[in-house]
Amino acid sequence: MAALTSLTLLVASTLVPGVSGTGDAYADVRPIEIHNAPVATPSLAIRCGRVLTMNAGDTILDPGMLLVENGDITYVGAPIDVPAGFESIELDEAWVTPGFIDLHSHIHAGGWGDTNDMVMPTNHEFSTRPTIVAGNPNVRRACAAGVTTIFGIPGSGTSISGFGVLLKTKTESTYEGAVLADPGGMKVAQTHNPERRAGDIGATRAGLGWLLEEVNDRAVQARDTGSFDPALANLTRIHAGELPVLIHCAGNEGVASTVRMWKGRYDTRCAVSHGSFDGWYTADYVASMGVPVNHGPRTFNFNLGMKEGRIVGTSAAYVEAGVPLFSLNTDAPVIPQEELFLQGSVSVHHGADAYTMLKALTIHPARTFGIEDRVGSLEVGKDADLVIWTGDPLDPRTRAEVVVIDGEVQYQRTHDGQWF
Repeated sequence: MAALTSLTLLVASTLVPGVSGTGDAYADVRPIEIHNAPVATPSLAIRCGRVLTMNAGDTILDPGMLLVENGDITYVGAPIDVPAGFESIELDEAWVTPGFIDLHSHIHAGGWGDTNDMVMPTNHEFSTRPTIVAGNPNVRRACAAGVTTIFGIPGSGTSISGFGVLLKTKTESTYEGAVLADPGGMKVAQTHNPERRAGDIGATRAGLGWLLEEVNDRAVQARDTGSFDPALANLTRIHAGELPVLIHCAGNEGVASTVRMWKGRYDTRCAVSHGSFDGWYTADYVASMGVPVNHGPRTFNFNLGMKEGRIVGTSAAYVEAGVPLFSLNTDAPVIPQEELFLQGSVSVHHGADAYTMLKALTIHPARTFGIEDRVGSLEVGKDADLVIWTGDPLDPRTRAEVVVIDGEVQYQRTHDGQWF
């Protein structure tokens, strides 16, 4: 059995725990509905040179070992004897991490366009559920690059875009086999995109704000009175704290108005999505309100006319301000889904801490959406979603060799049935 070639780190000389701005937002909130994973999977014993668990203790095992049974992780620790009946994978110089998670993706239907309903400006009844094509080519490419969970959401054509589905990037699966949570949360477009074609009152930011408050106030009333309106059912769950909401916005005014509305006025489980361009100017305010940021696909800013006159690493700016649960996204296919790792690499290139950026791809998005009991770290009892890499996952020269989802090998680069 040949060992993997050792790679020199490109993006950071060392990868050590040194996390700032983590926080424990929404720790006491009841998790969203999650479907059970299939259990007919083989037992695996994986021994590698380095295991980054991304757990609360920032445990790094060097070397390390995992045991996988019935789709779950049953052991994480120092190497032990392989139990009888387990298939063994031994790669002395490989690294293992949890599978990556992207909370802002549009590849669920398999095409290159967004899923929108442009009839009404607020689509709180809309869902991407009917458009999900499990195992489509875009999903398969994502899996091959170590992305194991995505939030497949509507586009930003209208202000409340609708509800999305959390699903795993299994290469061959039914909808039922791939879904992690449906609904997984709500998508809102607070600024920019809905202004282009919303028309009438939705063509201005003030109008968009009024539309959002009008429908949210009705959902709050339904929550407080216990009345049932099928059109408001899922939106009422947002205001009951049962589901998260991801808000598309950019620029300092958009980020500030998003936080002010969705946290200050309604106190929802909200997360800023994008927050690009000069949105980082509001980082202190976002941090003070305890709102997570799901940043990207643009993770730096450079404006000749602005006072800084330099490239600003916006990922680092949000983290240094103390924003809790900072995570990264691709807005795929804006950035190809398989390049989620590169969002971390570019962020490190512009000054962010490497280990924190790995958290931004794993445990932070999981905790933001309340699915950390299933995914986001390598811990006993969690879903066996993991990636075996040839080196540091944020080094652009590193590749994913094996991707395991729910304990089953979904991608193996060699395709020859042998472990390299």
